[in-house]
Amino acid sequence: MKRRWSFSFPSLLLVLSLLVAACSGTPANQAQGDAKPAENKPAEPAKTAASSTPADTLFVGITADQGTLDPAVTFDNGAWKITYPAYQRLVEYDGATTEVKPGLAKEWKVSDDGLNWTFTLAEGNKFADGTPVTAEAVKFTFDRTLKIKKGPADVYSVIKEVKVDSPTSVTFVLSKNFPPFLSTLAANYGGIVNPKVMEKEQNGDLGQNYLANNTMGSGPYQLTEWRKGEYIKLTVNPNSSVKPALQNIFFKIIPDATAQRLQLEQGEIDIAEGIPNEQLKALKDSPNIDVLQQPSLFVDYIYVNSSKGNEALKNPKVRQALSYAIDYDALTESVQEGYATQMRGPIPKGLWGYDESSFQYKRDVEKAKSLLAEAGVSNLTLDLLYSDNKAWWETEALALQAFFSDIGVKLNLKKIAYATSREMIDKGEFDLAMGVWSPDFGDPYMFMNYWFDSVNFGLAGNRAFYKNDKVDELVRKAASVNDKAEREKLYQEAQKIVIDEAPYLYLYQKDFLLPVSKSVKGFVYNPMLEGIYNLAEMSK
Repeated sequence: MKRRWSFSFPSLLLVLSLLVAACSGTPANQAQGDAKPAENKPAEPAKTAASSTPADTLFVGITADQGTLDPAVTFDNGAWKITYPAYQRLVEYDGATTEVKPGLAKEWKVSDDGLNWTFTLAEGNKFADGTPVTAEAVKFTFDRTLKIKKGPADVYSVIKEVKVDSPTSVTFVLSKNFPPFLSTLAANYGGIVNPKVMEKEQNGDLGQNYLANNTMGSGPYQLTEWRKGEYIKLTVNPNSSVKPALQNIFFKIIPDATAQRLQLEQGEIDIAEGIPNEQLKALKDSPNIDVLQQPSLFVDYIYVNSSKGNEALKNPKVRQALSYAIDYDALTESVQEGYATQMRGPIPKGLWGYDESSFQYKRDVEKAKSLLAEAGVSNLTLDLLYSDNKAWWETEALALQAFFSDIGVKLNLKKIAYATSREMIDKGEFDLAMGVWSPDFGDPYMFMNYWFDSVNFGLAGNRAFYKNDKVDELVRKAASVNDKAEREKLYQEAQKIVIDEAPYLYLYQKDFLLPVSKSVKGFVYNPMLEGIYNLAEMSK
């Protein structure tokens, strides 16, 4: 196993981070009920301390600010972290499982042909302004999403009509049988929006501009303050039937990993999302911090632009060569401290449809060089697009640069602002791009149909701009039948093709790791809700 490239990156980053940390962070000193995030000031030496934050206030350190928060627009887990507790859905995920339980709907039924889903709403739910949640609001929400025609609309394109049967009964009429439909309603984009958002409409935008920076749901929390680049604050929805113990939630933006670590150790924040794995091992010995570890369905992969990028990438042999260039064991060890598992195709281990017998790429430099020669490609130069959205991407980019250098491919690293990178990815303006993905509902549809169906080019899911007619046929059929065994067979057939043609570099599944103050109680990790907290059940 070659690891000559890996020894210096974590150490170098740690040294740099410590230098940077010397200019940031200071203990918080908030009074109960008047909580504010600590300002960034010169740091004191790290010390272990119990939480110094108020018992009714949770501070979560995050690495970057968010984009739009509109449930009908955003497809970003970072935004969902904010919006999920601000909205209710017809059904909700049940604890740590991928099963759903009643949410706004107390019960439901589906017709034999799978085309009609009728939901009966529980009474007493209200939006943050006191307006009751009705069947009309449910209809408004899904009609609005479909009219906006952005990412989430694709999920619900199967909806033919939403009918209000009564104030507490609503029926979805589907254009075709769609087996994952119930699970989709538990995702963030199933959040029911207050129809009064239309009072905020500008130039026919259906309230998009307003909901980009505000929430109008019936969940236990609502967004009350957003200081760009500093923090996002949630407070309790006074009209919610749920009465959370935590009254205030601050998502504090702390880009520097070591600053996050210091603030967690000093009790200024309760949860730190941006600490690299190489620093987590030291935190495990802290008397006041737990490092939670759970298997996840969160995957890290590379989009290989198969039709709009460098001409060479249209050739599957070139894409295969890149896949063979990577030392996956060394990559996961250096980037994730070994807290990850190499992917074996697009469907991650733990989700049905995963095939243990699938072909798995291993590092083979000579094989990679041979494939490049067969493709007639030499002196290839590619650009790798990434941002600061994930703390480990810098290290990962350097690792890939070293791997590709070994097969004669020069990799230019293009690090740009997260929002800009999203725009470029959506337009296909890249050769290679770094990405992560986690499923919104427990079905291989989330990977196979989003990643490979050619109707989903761009941020909708097919970020490799990959098209294969046979794959289109297989994944679309798998999404139209109810027999699980048949669906699994179809997905596995498609999976063999997309592993061989390599429109993505299938890197690894991450373990879910989260350093949390021991004062925090009640957090339940659900692999379907990566990065989202069950805030209403948590306490300190």
